Amino acid sequence: MKPVALAVLVAGAAAAGAAGYLVFEQRSRAPLPPPGMEAPAAKLAATIPTFQLADRDGQLRSLADWSGKALIVNFWATWCAPCRREIPLLEELQANYGPQGFQVIGIAADYRDKVIAYADEIGIDYPLLIGEQEALDAAASFGVEAIGFPFTIFADRKGRIVAAHMGELHRAEADAILAAVAKVDMGTLSPEQARAEIETALAALPQAGEDAG
Repeated sequence: MKPVALAVLVAGAAAAGAAGYLVFEQRSRAPLPPPGMEAPAAKLAATIPTFQLADRDGQLRSLADWSGKALIVNFWATWCAPCRREIPLLEELQANYGPQGFQVIGIAADYRDKVIAYADEIGIDYPLLIGEQEALDAAASFGVEAIGFPFTIFADRKGRIVAAHMGELHRAEADAILAAVAKVDMGTLSPEQARAEIETALAALPQAGEDAG
């Protein structure tokens, strides 16, 4: 197995309330957006890229296997505390938005045995794809120059990427993003218009720590 290179993002972490936010070093050292912010839309791939990773049963799967679904693709690892914290939210999103045509897919960039043991321990109920360097390569194929975990891609039913969210996802953020993706699916917004709507909605949300007295 190939070793996985890690680095800790420390610049601005305290101000952003993101201690322990880990970054995988990729081909570029471009600045990473603050946790909770979207990746620059201009650099995102236009559509879901093609790659294959093994699922929990060891079968190779691609995101095309969920064709026709609006996707919530979450990159994570067992060693990442924010990743672990947001898993219950992802399960709620699958339960609440699944009937509306959304599908959560977890992609773990981690050792396979650790992922399966952790998933079994806490009972993750959405599909998981697992890899080490292959999962990092899959993350990079979405067009983000520096990958921070957790990292979530949102795509419409046609496989068009609408948004990418860096850092731990919170319910209000998820609801705002998914509402815009739903409008893309209904044909009332283009992906570009949805990104602008998401940016406005996220900017209006309280920042971490603001309502903590």
